[in-house]
Amino acid sequence: MATLTDPDKESFKLSMLLYDTRYRSMTIQVIALIGFVSIVFWLISNTITNLNNLGKPVEFGFLFESSSYDINQRLVEYNSRDSHLRASFVGVLNTLVVAFLGCITATIIGVFVGVARLSKNWLVARIMTVYVEAFRNVPVLLWIVLAMAILIEGLPAPKAFRGENATASLEVFDSVALTNRGVYVPEPLFSNGIGDVALFGQSSLRFSVSLDLILIVAVLIASFSVSGWIKRRANRIQDSTGDRPTTWYLRLGVTILPVALVLWMLGFHLGYPELKGFNFKGGTHLRNSLIALWLALSLYTAAFIAEIVRGGILAISRGQTEAAASLGLRPNRIMNLVVLPQALRVIIPPLISNYLNLTKNSSLAIAVGYMDVTGTLGGITLNQTGRELECILLLMLVYLTISLSISGVMNWYNNSVKLVER
Repeated sequence: MATLTDPDKESFKLSMLLYDTRYRSMTIQVIALIGFVSIVFWLISNTITNLNNLGKPVEFGFLFESSSYDINQRLVEYNSRDSHLRASFVGVLNTLVVAFLGCITATIIGVFVGVARLSKNWLVARIMTVYVEAFRNVPVLLWIVLAMAILIEGLPAPKAFRGENATASLEVFDSVALTNRGVYVPEPLFSNGIGDVALFGQSSLRFSVSLDLILIVAVLIASFSVSGWIKRRANRIQDSTGDRPTTWYLRLGVTILPVALVLWMLGFHLGYPELKGFNFKGGTHLRNSLIALWLALSLYTAAFIAEIVRGGILAISRGQTEAAASLGLRPNRIMNLVVLPQALRVIIPPLISNYLNLTKNSSLAIAVGYMDVTGTLGGITLNQTGRELECILLLMLVYLTISLSISGVMNWYNNSVKLVER
């Protein structure tokens, strides 16, 4: 009886790499990769050779030389005798501050404007439309310069606060000074503080972390965790009995009382700005350059976020809104509980791009004198040392790291809110 057997497998031949469809695509990819790597290697090698011939070998020892320049707005200790690496570190922190504050503010404004653009009130919708079209169609650099000009020209000088016939006064219960040199706000102080912990010793990347702040944050996390447990317990009781116990006072108590107790034990109080001499002393000084950059980037990016939010809301089926309304929910509850949670899945992906754009646009800070990493490493340090290639490469690495970090966090959040298919 005849039997069927598998045909003998054809032995591998080099010609298969070109003529066999099983291997051809892989061959093309390998060749393209080799070509790309070769071009990159040639460019790098040629650049290094030319720089060596010019007496400028590629090296990063300049980072440990004295910077010899000051930075007005900083989060950590710094003076002109510190190294260029220290100055760059201060610039990176300033960049992170602007990016963090800008992303939060732009999100809040963008969500509000995006929802308001869909308002049934004709005047509100038109005003929001004018805002969006005005900010997203004018270069952000012009908005930054305009904001700086308004702050300098529109706010009074410190001397206007002096004397019995002063033409300016402190705002917000006499605690905030708005001047053309910046904004002075109360500073949190602790009379019974437990001190700071220094990290990285005496290196250029050294900084101190307040133990008081760590304690407060830890208590807050614990308080919110207990509050969440109380809420989940109430949900279980409601699911089993149909009656939901009253828990708002318990959740409010476990959230506020522990933090208030810790603040009292640490001797928390505010240090208010006071006019001494020609300027204000005390409190926290927010320079106009920081405020102008923060405000302009937030308003500019918020215009794009508003359109993303509007598109995300319009992507939700109208039947969802009608079904929620038929259950007796009010419009604001429908928006908060039904529409926005579903729209997040549409909003978040393009929102990531706008966060990245805001972070990269912060490099325009040099236009108003705010010393971010572009102003330090890519500005004064580059000009003083003449290390153009090294500074630009490090600057690209910094922005790449920040952007990838933001993208990673937002992608994680996007995965946490997406629909789970069963």
